[in-house]
Amino acid sequence: MQVDVALIAALHDQGFEIAVETNGTIPAPPGIDWICVSPKAGADWVQRSGHELKLVYPQPGLLPDAISDSDFQYNLLQPMDGPMQKQNTRSAIAYCQANTKWRLSVQTHKILEIR
Repeated sequence: MQVDVALIAALHDQGFEIAVETNGTIPAPPGIDWICVSPKAGADWVQRSGHELKLVYPQPGLLPDAISDSDFQYNLLQPMDGPMQKQNTRSAIAYCQANTKWRLSVQTHKILEIR
């Protein structure tokens, strides 16, 4: 389902707030209450503003230092899952400590190994 202006209006008419997470490859329609953009390396992302920018870290081809033309209230780094998750978590923590614009975002169920 695509979120469009008509759907946003219908949900707002019913008292709902709309929050979306997108890879940002298409512009978000007006009226969304909360926009989280989580771009992927190699994809052209056009949604350069919103409430949250969430980057998987480290993500070759899309490092936080390379992102300067965006406007988000919160900039979040989420450690990449996989066999190097602990190392990626340490790296993300170190990056956030050295760059206070960025905050750490974790997926608790992965840390607790709940699948």
